[in-house]
Amino acid sequence: MQMAVGSARLVTRLAWLVVAAAVAASGCAQTVRNSVPPGTAQPDQYLFERGTEALNEKKWVTAREFFKSVTETYTQSPYRPDAKLGVGDTYLGEGTAEALVLALNEFQEFLSFYPTHARADYAQYKVGMTHHRQMRSAGRDQTETRATITAFEGFLTRYPNSKLRPDVEARLREAKDRIGEHEYGVGRYYYSIRWYPAAIERWKTLLKQDPAYSGRDVVYFFLGESLIKMGNSPEALPYFERLVTEFEQSEYLHEARARIEQLKATDAAANTGKPSR
Repeated sequence: MQMAVGSARLVTRLAWLVVAAAVAASGCAQTVRNSVPPGTAQPDQYLFERGTEALNEKKWVTAREFFKSVTETYTQSPYRPDAKLGVGDTYLGEGTAEALVLALNEFQEFLSFYPTHARADYAQYKVGMTHHRQMRSAGRDQTETRATITAFEGFLTRYPNSKLRPDVEARLREAKDRIGEHEYGVGRYYYSIRWYPAAIERWKTLLKQDPAYSGRDVVYFFLGESLIKMGNSPEALPYFERLVTEFEQSEYLHEARARIEQLKATDAAANTGKPSR
């Protein structure tokens, strides 16, 4: 009985908290909308500038209310597109799972409403960044990582001359490397259980799909090792040579050089009929 009473009190308390939060948000919105000084010549500009100030101070809710006042009240304002981006930025700044969903919606709506706007590249960039914020570690599901790649590749196709291009390329490389780490990890598992054909196929696919993968030195080494274990030393040798040629620094450089010497010595011995050392 006491447990039931306690549960009821907890539910009641939570309900009051929800109501209080809703009232507070409503009050905040009303305060923002009534904050324009009487006689202000450009109230939309005033609200947008206050929203920008709050955004720069990371006051996400306050900034959002200022921006929403522009988008909802001044529908013909020249500040409306930028205010909509501002709303998205406040959600992205919050960074919660729910906020990121709302941020993505704002940026995608912007691209739908204003496809030729001067800041369309920024909106596409933020679509990618919203997915980027949700990327998971290499050993987990990579759905958001792939969405990040799609968004940023779309950016590079549509806005090749954007000032945001360098950052997009860096973020895209991060996302592709995350996929590469995932694929390498799967191959390494196959290698650990001595299922070399599966490891070889996984790593060859990785190198084909992303020849610029940052961790390809490790892939080269274990791909070569797997081929040796499968009795295919001639095909293994080029991978060790690529590792030495493409990487000045790698934890596998010393071993790769040793493998190259060993494989070449074995090949030379086979051609002369003499045993290799």
